[in-house]
Amino acid sequence: MIKKSKNRSNSSNTIIINKKARYEYFISGEIEAGLELEGWEVKSLRKGKVNITESYVFMNNNEAFVSGIRITPLNQTCTHVLLNPTRIRKLLLNRYELDSLLVSLSREGMSSVTLSLYWVRSWVKIKIGIAKGKKLHDKRNDLKERDWTRDKARIMKISLS
Repeated sequence: MIKKSKNRSNSSNTIIINKKARYEYFISGEIEAGLELEGWEVKSLRKGKVNITESYVFMNNNEAFVSGIRITPLNQTCTHVLLNPTRIRKLLLNRYELDSLLVSLSREGMSSVTLSLYWVRSWVKIKIGIAKGKKLHDKRNDLKERDWTRDKARIMKISLS
C-alpha cells in the first residue's frame, strides 16, 4: 500500500518577528513560553493579523502576563462575542521558568520584551527576551557594524568573481 504524501506548504513557522526589539535593547537571554489564546485569536494569527512591536512581559502574583500584543479580529468572527484585540494574555511557563524570569527582571535596568511569535506543531509559542535598553551611541554602532558587514560581503563577492 502506497502512502500519500501530505501537502505541506514550504512557509516558515514564524508568525511575526519584533525587529525593533533587537535595535532598541541588548538581549541577554531568551525564554520560550506558551500563550493562552481564544479561538478567534488563533484564526487571526493564521492569517497573520498581529502586531507585537509595543508588547512587554510583566509579573503579577507569581504569574507572567504579556501586554501590548494586538491581534486584529477577522471579519468572519462571531458578532455576539465581545472581542478585545489588546487584552492581557497569560504566559504558560513552569515554576522554574517563572522563577528565573522573576530573578532576571528584579535586576536594575532589566526588562522583558517580546521577540517573536511562531508555531510549534499546532501550538503558538512566544519568545521572550530579557533585555536592557540601548543608548543612542550603541544604536549608531550597531548600524555601522551592520553596514560594514554588508560592504565586506560585497567586496568579497566582487573579489571572488
